Amino acid sequence: MGMNIYFSGLGGVAIGPLAEIARDAGHTVAGSDLAENLMTEQLRNAGIAVSIGQDGSFLRASHEALPIDWFVHTSALPDDHPELLAAQELGIRTAKRDELLAMIIQEKGLKLIAVAGTHGKTTTTGMLIWSMQQLGIPISYSVGTTLTFGPSGVFNPESEYFVYECDEYDHNFLHFFPTVAVITSIDYDHPDTYPTEQQYKEAFIQFLRQSDHTIMWRADADFIGTTPENAWVLERPSALTLVGEHNRRNGTLVVKALEYLTQTPEPEVYEALASFPGTDRRFEKLADNLYTDYGHHPEEIAATLQMAREVSDHVVLVYQPHQNKRQYAIREQYKDAFLAAEKVYWLPTYLSREDDRAILTPSELAGAVSNKAAVQTAELSDELWTAITNDRAEGKLVLCMGAGTIDEWVRQQLLARS
Repeated sequence: MGMNIYFSGLGGVAIGPLAEIARDAGHTVAGSDLAENLMTEQLRNAGIAVSIGQDGSFLRASHEALPIDWFVHTSALPDDHPELLAAQELGIRTAKRDELLAMIIQEKGLKLIAVAGTHGKTTTTGMLIWSMQQLGIPISYSVGTTLTFGPSGVFNPESEYFVYECDEYDHNFLHFFPTVAVITSIDYDHPDTYPTEQQYKEAFIQFLRQSDHTIMWRADADFIGTTPENAWVLERPSALTLVGEHNRRNGTLVVKALEYLTQTPEPEVYEALASFPGTDRRFEKLADNLYTDYGHHPEEIAATLQMAREVSDHVVLVYQPHQNKRQYAIREQYKDAFLAAEKVYWLPTYLSREDDRAILTPSELAGAVSNKAAVQTAELSDELWTAITNDRAEGKLVLCMGAGTIDEWVRQQLLARS
């Protein structure tokens, strides 16, 4: 029997699609957000009750009309949020989104294909979804970004499988018990959740223990210091014709996962992957010689620059670091991350969920870079846009990287000058 579920933050890229999944799985759905956006409009058009404003009054009225079984929210919701306080006062079960999703997967008896790892989760999840669609395999799925070829979340009542981008932040992935865990990479991250590298490794080891089968790389098994008995450990990428070494590695994981799960021959998966259109914000082409990418970790920077160099011999990077406290953890890893760029415009760090440590300046962070002669500090400004325009006019590929405001800024500059 369906439940009545209230979602706080319906306009979010993760919560909105989850609400649609819950509705399609047979549950009654309503919720709220602070502002209107495309997602809230889409949900309202689909018949879901959406309130703009989060003072708790809509939740109380909804609960009075039809008692709410679950109040679902993101990890980012503060403890003193009016809706969370109202839900607790009314005795409503409160849960983060992964707890609800794990319940839906379990109640529907779906086989979970969980894509986890420090880098490459979004692209690999997108590749899996795309390939299974091309192969005619019914699937339900949820991915943590917008897709160019469909919604971010889908529940298909005919599906046997649920494909999920499974995030380690806030220990979220430990809610799940996958049929197959696909591990893209493991490299220390999220120091706010895992103060030490060992704690990060132990979380992945626990996740692998919870998985019936694992597909991973030898280097990652070595990094965490264990090889699960149920693991298929890969040594080298398959012969895929995809641009970018990391795309060929991610595609190889997809090939092996589908070979294991569905016995699909490798050539058929190669053919499906060859037409993969990509996901938003992953080496996404915005205009001639201008690309945007969500990456903000040294490993991701190096991998995306390597891919860019397969497209152009002259690559310019505009880089916005993400989160000051993360910079303290990764600053030494910047050393060789920028070697494939002939010029780097280094922006101030985008600040989010910070502690009281001093803000590291672009010059301090770039001090560890081996090709620091290529680095110049910059701001999101008209001067930077002029420099980008000149680089593009000279035939150089300009790559804008970061998870903060840089993507929105560069899109606005294009729009304003179109």
